Amino acid sequence: MTPDPAAPAVPLTASVAAAAAERVRPNMRLLGLLGLGHMVIDINQGSLPAILPFLRSALDLSYTATGVIVLAANITSSLIQPLFGYLADRSRRRWLLPVSVLLSAVGLGLTGLAPSYGVVLGLVVITGFGVAAFHPEGYRTATVVAGDRKATGVSIFSTGGNIGIAAGPPLVTALLMGFGMPGTLGMLIPGLLVAVLLTAVLPTLSIPAPAASAHGAAAAGARTMRGAMGLLILMVAIRSWTQLGFTTFMPFYYLDVLHGDPRLVGTMLAIFLGAGAVGTLVAGPIADRVGVRRYVVSVFLLAAPLGAGVLFVEGVLVFVLLGALGFVLVSTFTVSVVLGQAYLPRHPGMASGLIVGFAIGAGGVGASALGWVADQWGLAAALWISALIPLLGFLVALALPEPGRR
Repeated sequence: MTPDPAAPAVPLTASVAAAAAERVRPNMRLLGLLGLGHMVIDINQGSLPAILPFLRSALDLSYTATGVIVLAANITSSLIQPLFGYLADRSRRRWLLPVSVLLSAVGLGLTGLAPSYGVVLGLVVITGFGVAAFHPEGYRTATVVAGDRKATGVSIFSTGGNIGIAAGPPLVTALLMGFGMPGTLGMLIPGLLVAVLLTAVLPTLSIPAPAASAHGAAAAGARTMRGAMGLLILMVAIRSWTQLGFTTFMPFYYLDVLHGDPRLVGTMLAIFLGAGAVGTLVAGPIADRVGVRRYVVSVFLLAAPLGAGVLFVEGVLVFVLLGALGFVLVSTFTVSVVLGQAYLPRHPGMASGLIVGFAIGAGGVGASALGWVADQWGLAAALWISALIPLLGFLVALALPEPGRR
């Protein structure tokens, strides 16, 4: 029987596009440079909490005024990221990558010279806009240059940010201790250098024609899954509640309940966040092999017993189990972005903004609620909720469907 020559046209196009997509290999040089930009952005973002005590002393601020600074930073850097994701999806704005790095560095670098509280708020907003503008376009670009190994590529990009969050506070503290409030100007140097590097590679960040057609064909054949995206946002918010719960209240628990050494508090947090950075890097290749959804479900099931274990032990085992918890919990960050982009295949920038900005920002609300619990029933109660809430995340993850195609 002779086949109809017109019949295979559409599936043949899709199969050729899929084959082309499989041949797209990760551009490790560009991924490394994007990860470097992510590191500088998050160094600036992570440095603000370390500057606040110095600002409070220099400008004679109240705790309420200090809290407003944090609120302004969170609103501008996290909750408006979906807006930048929407803009990134409408047209490629790769120029935002160097501009946003420079913007965040200028805002933070000048903070130490601010003559008044109003100027501090303005500079914090500038830094926040830089952070918010970088992430959706950065994740969108990292996904493209990662080829068909998206989880691996995005994990490299995300690891840069995790390193930056951990490195920011000690770096800016050293500058402030060495040079006083003008020491924040030192934060301009990495921002300027990386902005220049990103500007130099902007032409090569354009999608090559074969890859562009392959990705375009794949997106055209993919199904938008808004309900699944809503579940994913809830899951990421739950993860954020757990992470913020441990990073916020574990130091107090270690000092007040376990009567630990105050000099080891910084080490304890560095182990938790550092293990998370390693987990982010390791998670990508594993998720590419076993599947993104399966990886997320397994990790949430493992996080609860590790979190509970931290509250049963003392001494060095606290550090060991806290590092293990950070490794598995934070590793879901990268794969959540990849899964979100699969649920919204035509809007990868919006998906990144919703996961990185909105969901994590919403997790901060949970951390505030945990603070109320700690005031009412003690630190142990807040930490037990933080330890067990991944079970709810596990149930939500089980409800996540596999990304579908028409």
